[in-house]
Amino acid sequence: MPKVAVPLLPLSGLFAVSKPSGPTSMSVLEDIKQLLAKSRLFVEPAKLENRLQGREKTFDRGKRRKDTIKIGQGGTLDPLADGVLVVGVGKGTKRLNEFLDCVKEYRTTALLGCETDSYDCDGVRVRVAPWRHVTKEAVETMLDGFRGEIYQTPPIFSALKMDGKPLYEYARKGIPLPRPIDKRKVTVHSLEIIDWKGSDHDFRWPEKALTAEEKMAMEKALDSVGDSPVIQDQHEEDTSHPPAAFVLSMKVSGGTYVRSIVHDLGHALGSAAHVVTLTRSRQGRFTLDPEHGEKDKGCVPWGVFRKALEDEGEPDEDGWKEWEREVLDHLEVVEGNKKQNGQ
Repeated sequence: MPKVAVPLLPLSGLFAVSKPSGPTSMSVLEDIKQLLAKSRLFVEPAKLENRLQGREKTFDRGKRRKDTIKIGQGGTLDPLADGVLVVGVGKGTKRLNEFLDCVKEYRTTALLGCETDSYDCDGVRVRVAPWRHVTKEAVETMLDGFRGEIYQTPPIFSALKMDGKPLYEYARKGIPLPRPIDKRKVTVHSLEIIDWKGSDHDFRWPEKALTAEEKMAMEKALDSVGDSPVIQDQHEEDTSHPPAAFVLSMKVSGGTYVRSIVHDLGHALGSAAHVVTLTRSRQGRFTLDPEHGEKDKGCVPWGVFRKALEDEGEPDEDGWKEWEREVLDHLEVVEGNKKQNGQ
């Protein structure tokens, strides 16, 4: 028995994990769920005993087990992105909607001279454009037009649906869009360039590019609603010098497309640009840097869960595994009393 008990187990609550770049948000959630489903922090003693002893009731395929732990996320991060991923457990899942429209902060690295279908480096090249004329001062000047309330058009290669069909199907198959893509009003509370890397980096444009047929299909889809996409390469590729890159820091409203800001900024600079790194540094009160505010809540390092998935190790003097202690230290309890000193 632990020396200090946490009251009203099992708990429901919210915490954040610092997601790494690479895996999907869903795979991170599934990995965390493996641990939570075996912990007395979140599972009733009788159900936990049955689970650990292999005495769980079985149900027909396709039906959700009633004693399966409830877990969810407060806003997906794509595989490329890293940073704050808010996790809800038990009744904490009912609080996740508040993180969809909250203020978020991001850091992103933009690479000039190339735009892609996904607006990031996981996509394929749509076109290349001149970039040597772009300076740090030019970027700083152009950022003024992206602050405050702005309207963004989601990329045509996104999974957003129009008349029941994903936009990327229109683009790939050359199906005329039935109407223009709806613009979204968002608020960019702050937007700054915090690092001009120039060509001192290891980023490169994607090797794969749209074929001539794919470009024609994209043109056909967009021309149907009066858009005139510029998707022709504007200069010969020059691989002797890496294209310039720079880092932006921004605070934005929910629903803001960071990739669209970088894409549109590239056009405004008379060039092209796409995202090569993306970090969500804050989502509501959860942040990677909690020391900046008394009400800020930090994140559980992903390495803590990764280590526990390989070997949970021995419990401490109070009976908690290392990963459980980390979750307790970062947990915002939704149901049950808050943890006491020494836990």
